Amino acid sequence: MKFHLVSGACGFVGRNVVKRLLNTTKDNVIMVDDLSVGIHPSEWLTDYTCEKLKDIEVIGKEKRLYYWQGDFRKILLKLNENHNYFQNEYGLQFDKFADVFHFAAIVGGRAKIDGDPMMVALDLSIDAEFFYWICRYKPGRVLYPSSSAAYPISLQSTTGAIALSEGDIDFKKNLGTPDMTYGWTKLTGEFLAQIAAKHYGVKICCIRPFSGYGEDQDLTYPVPAIAARAAKKEDPFEVWGSGKQGRDFVHIDDVIDCIQMAMDNITDGSAINIGSGKLTSFLEIIDLFTEFAGYKPTVKPLLDKPVGVHSRYANMTYVNNTYNWYPKISTREGMRRVYEAACKKVEKK
Repeated sequence: MKFHLVSGACGFVGRNVVKRLLNTTKDNVIMVDDLSVGIHPSEWLTDYTCEKLKDIEVIGKEKRLYYWQGDFRKILLKLNENHNYFQNEYGLQFDKFADVFHFAAIVGGRAKIDGDPMMVALDLSIDAEFFYWICRYKPGRVLYPSSSAAYPISLQSTTGAIALSEGDIDFKKNLGTPDMTYGWTKLTGEFLAQIAAKHYGVKICCIRPFSGYGEDQDLTYPVPAIAARAAKKEDPFEVWGSGKQGRDFVHIDDVIDCIQMAMDNITDGSAINIGSGKLTSFLEIIDLFTEFAGYKPTVKPLLDKPVGVHSRYANMTYVNNTYNWYPKISTREGMRRVYEAACKKVEKK
């Protein structure tokens, strides 16, 4: 019987990975999340039922999902003391974790990255404990989610948009400066992943997602927030900065597809981009959502708000050519889904 471990399992990407595992496998999943930004499973799992096993929630009629609420570092300390902690403490029957997905992190939108950079730097302590554990435990496979924020900000300026390629981060050369403490922590995590693979034989892959979005994303992120305001027909329509700053938007379903592909093919700690390969400005996103809403508002720039780098998008050539992977959901289709979900939330209120 397979058991997988998902840290940060109640966050945006984590819960979508959990749902995919539940829907496409017969495996068991242990989830860990402190709900600092995540959503309790009762709010996003259909047919939610629960019974307690000590301090763990056993969820669902098939009892395949186990949820421990708390700081992932506390579990890592227990696992580092006793690799069979879950077997011994809760009587779960399995040899080793098959797949480990490490989404636990201090995350948030631009306001969090720029507004509290030292809190974001706590990701270093989470990742240090995590890598220490996997190098001794050696699970079947490991996913480390890095970020497009790890790329040098010098390549993301207003003077010209450059499609960012995997080779733009080379640990044998000058790395450049990533985006704030969030970028530094993810860059450090990638370096540790390569050490884990080379020196400890851990089968691990890294991903660099660009601007992932989806129907159930938190309103602290721009896409669902813009969709909700369009659903309410906001006019004038406020945008942080000029709105001309651009990102590479990729739907969460495509992100999960690419994660599965990466884990099947990459074991040496190397990283791949996950994106659409297209640069889309926030003004274009506003135009799309307000088109769906059937009105044309006046756009009001908020130049005092944090906006991050000017242009960030992925060069997907390596992933396309090496793994024959392409996103399936167009920007228009994905944004339509987000808008329809936003309308339902607005109607409920």
